[in-house]
Amino acid sequence: MAQQLRTRHFDVVVIGGGPAGLAAAVAAAHNGARTLLVESGPFVGGELLSGLPIDGCLNARGEWIVGGVLRELLTGCEALGGYVGPVCDWRLMWGVCVDPEAMKLVTVETLARHKVQTWLYTFAEDVVVDGGRVKGVVVVNKSQRTLLTAEYFVDCSGDGDLATLAGAPSEKGGPQAAFQPVTLVFRMSGADYGALLTFVRDHPEEFILGENPVWGKTPAECAQALYESGQPFAGLNASAPILRDAIATGEMYPCTALYMWPTSLPRRELGFNTTRVADVDATDTAALSASLPDLVSQVQTALQFARRRVPGLADAHLSGVAPRVGVRETRRILGEYVLNAEDVIQGRKFPDGIAKGGHHVDVHGSGTYQKRTPVVDGRSYDIPYSCLVPQGLANVLVAGRCLSATREANGSARVMGQCLATGQAAGTAAAMCVECQWTDVRAVPVADLRAALMSEGAVLEGTY
Repeated sequence: MAQQLRTRHFDVVVIGGGPAGLAAAVAAAHNGARTLLVESGPFVGGELLSGLPIDGCLNARGEWIVGGVLRELLTGCEALGGYVGPVCDWRLMWGVCVDPEAMKLVTVETLARHKVQTWLYTFAEDVVVDGGRVKGVVVVNKSQRTLLTAEYFVDCSGDGDLATLAGAPSEKGGPQAAFQPVTLVFRMSGADYGALLTFVRDHPEEFILGENPVWGKTPAECAQALYESGQPFAGLNASAPILRDAIATGEMYPCTALYMWPTSLPRRELGFNTTRVADVDATDTAALSASLPDLVSQVQTALQFARRRVPGLADAHLSGVAPRVGVRETRRILGEYVLNAEDVIQGRKFPDGIAKGGHHVDVHGSGTYQKRTPVVDGRSYDIPYSCLVPQGLANVLVAGRCLSATREANGSARVMGQCLATGQAAGTAAAMCVECQWTDVRAVPVADLRAALMSEGAVLEGTY
């Protein structure tokens, strides 16, 4: 027998509990909106819980370009002893490293502190649309099917699920059904940081170093700087002898690099990003699920390789695996403006900028392929508000990985720092719409939105 459809009403409903959705829900609730966050999984935080560095928080010059909700999360991690801090990889970027176990607690505490209602294990399955306005979203969980009505909706699903169901145009992947690889991040504790950093210093040719002209240093000089930092944030290069030969002999699977970074200083722990299965359409549940056994097998292969071949890791042991498969690319919702590669690479600024980005254009492919193009002079670029406004919809905003961008621009703007920043902007804008009783997200005075965001700690001015 079909379940009866009940109805619940909120001011703002946010779909997706990853970094963008978390920030959107916190911002909307902080600004007075009765807010519901809907998450399909058992926890909130998404990739914040994977162990990955939070990329995109600083530009290549070392300037902070994201604040607000991000700062609140980092303060919470620091209170638990789980904040490593911004670490330079002397390749292209800075990453903000945290202990994902601390972040698990902090994400929940942050939502509770701001009185965000959260529904876990809940999927959005349908929408009710009338004249370009979403009237409600049908969600399903073990309780029953529910029609969620709201004045405004924020799609932070990563895949643009809500906006797509409502009829917004989108693009997916790249040419010939290409999709950037999905990944399973893992961690190893008991690493000898000193031995690893000494290896980097003495063998810079084995690592990806000095790609950003901002550094003005040779790979050897970058390796020395990394050694002196005491923080092993490095990428063993697939084009260099150790990893290249391992791939050639089958000791390792084809990958761009063995990327590693510190996740916990007390545990002497490192995170690893190296596994990859390319051309998986992650909106196809069967295909995404089928990638998991291959990724698990790669994790075990990488563990053995790291112990055998990387100094400082011989006695390290597996200490954690990300709770979900990491997805780099699916749908990109087409908005009133489409951020493009030149906007990113040239560090362009926009009058309606509501967030900044600084991560390089980063497009992974199959095997060992990865395109890395830095932002000129290590600058930051602006993400316009119009990138959050889907074409044809009046009361929906998008934020995070599915925002309006070309594939190349999305390769920069998809990282967690920008997800947090665009999520905060979307949640704040939605709350402003509710308070002022506007009928269309396009009515938001961007100058007022920018002022509100900066008052809450967002970084919109004062960086190169």
